[in-house]
Amino acid sequence: MTLHASLPMYDRPEMRDATDGFWTLIRDALRDHGVAAPEALKRDEPKLWAMWTSPDLLFSQTCGLPVRTTLHDKVQLIFTPDTGLPGCPPGHYNSVLLTRPELAERPVDALLSLRLAINEPESQSGWGSINRYARDRGVAINRPRISGAHAESVRLLLAGEVDLAAVDAHTWRLLQRYEPTVAHLVERDRTRPTPATPYITGMAQDPALLRAAVEQGFAALPEAHKETLGIRGFARINLGAYMALPIPPSPGDLPV
Repeated sequence: MTLHASLPMYDRPEMRDATDGFWTLIRDALRDHGVAAPEALKRDEPKLWAMWTSPDLLFSQTCGLPVRTTLHDKVQLIFTPDTGLPGCPPGHYNSVLLTRPELAERPVDALLSLRLAINEPESQSGWGSINRYARDRGVAINRPRISGAHAESVRLLLAGEVDLAAVDAHTWRLLQRYEPTVAHLVERDRTRPTPATPYITGMAQDPALLRAAVEQGFAALPEAHKETLGIRGFARINLGAYMALPIPPSPGDLPV
């Protein structure tokens, strides 16, 4: 068996040195305990589901919505990174509702009924969060445009092809850091916090050993890399906290 590892959720090119540096330290800690951890992170697999459900999975990161819809009996939770987002408990995140300046004075409820972009139907920060937000406000939303990535949702908004985008708040922080063209977009609100994107391992692995390796690696990680990654520490969030959240409807079931 050749084990594999990946960190696909926030793997921007500008952050690769920090991401790879973190994995190297985790890898070496695992190898010290006899685990045949792979040399490098896997980035050549176009389908994340194939990595997450592989029997060879050693280490990866996923979203909370896939955990409760599909992965809850196929993987084990290790840690949830804490990115220190404002208004969020440790290990939690939320979504930013973004629009263009010319729509900034529209009521949020009115924006929800306009053209919406989300990254994926299986995304808590893209689809699950805005569904719950709209439901809490008693507003019906139309079928969203599926962009494929939070950054693509923002680009559709910039291009005037959609009117509102729901974007992972940590991704939004990174977009503001690395893509200055987003600076004039307007943040209208944020959704309620939910458990963030957890590190996972396969059912055949020892999550306690993985947790120890992550802690050891993070302790040795240079402060500059920690700042680049935006990780403040880690939270132990149990499976029940992920499973307790509602599962949103399929976007295809909503009116156009």
